[in-house]
Amino acid sequence: MGTPVDLQHLRAFEAIAREGNLTRAAESLHLTQPAVSMQIKSLQELLQVTLFVRTGRGLMLSAHGRALVPAARKILEAVEEFGRAAEAMRSAAYGMLGLGTILNPEAIRLGACLQYLVEHHPNVQPRLRHGMSGWVLSQIRGGALDAAFYLGPPGEVGSGDDICALKLRAIHYYVIAPRGWDARVAGKSWAEVALLPWVWTHEHSTHHRMLSRKFDELGVRPLVAAEVDLEASMVDLVVSGVGLSLARDSVALRVAQSHGLVVAQTLTLTADLSFIALARRMEDPVVSAAFAAVRATYG
Repeated sequence: MGTPVDLQHLRAFEAIAREGNLTRAAESLHLTQPAVSMQIKSLQELLQVTLFVRTGRGLMLSAHGRALVPAARKILEAVEEFGRAAEAMRSAAYGMLGLGTILNPEAIRLGACLQYLVEHHPNVQPRLRHGMSGWVLSQIRGGALDAAFYLGPPGEVGSGDDICALKLRAIHYYVIAPRGWDARVAGKSWAEVALLPWVWTHEHSTHHRMLSRKFDELGVRPLVAAEVDLEASMVDLVVSGVGLSLARDSVALRVAQSHGLVVAQTLTLTADLSFIALARRMEDPVVSAAFAAVRATYG
């Protein structure tokens, strides 16, 4: 056989075998009768086998034709299945998910999110990268991450810019002070506590952005005693008496009980925990799967 059989040959052969009539076969294939007749003639020449014999009622399968019909149908069904599988891959979540994480796993419900993702989108493989919110935002914009958890002042992202943000919950922060500093912070305003020593944080951190925004609004500059890039180090320096800092409500309560730190109940700030991605990536099946997992986890 010099030239391989193509799918048009097989479709014409199967249609005539099924319909038993050239006219109906051509209609089912949306082709003209001469075109279908030419395909069968070409197929018989390629195979060097007679597939049909003419009768008063039309075309009838020959013995060879009857023997080849099951194989032809199997091939056509396999091609259709191949197409369906490819279409499913285009519409389903499939591939690597670069996921940015912040804080600790419990605070962002990371375990529950990943469990949902594994159960409902098994072809998505999460690749976690941990860092501060400012860093994960830069990675999202640079294309190194597909989606990420993000913590920042309300309205900082997702309002008319290139980022789509799903707000998950508000997190309250308190000013914490070393043991014995009650009198130095009790009843004091933000402008007054700016004069006290502070444990400052990296510009990518939520603490930095919230405090900088607050002090900029008041037109004051805080007294920075030290700068750290880890929450645990920040708390350790406050415990050591170096100065004030911010702490999430859960952290503030814990360190107040365990280390006797002072929590300034009137000096509070609020940040929004969100899940973010580039707005133009929201139709990407992998990104969509990540958002579905987060929505299901946070209700």
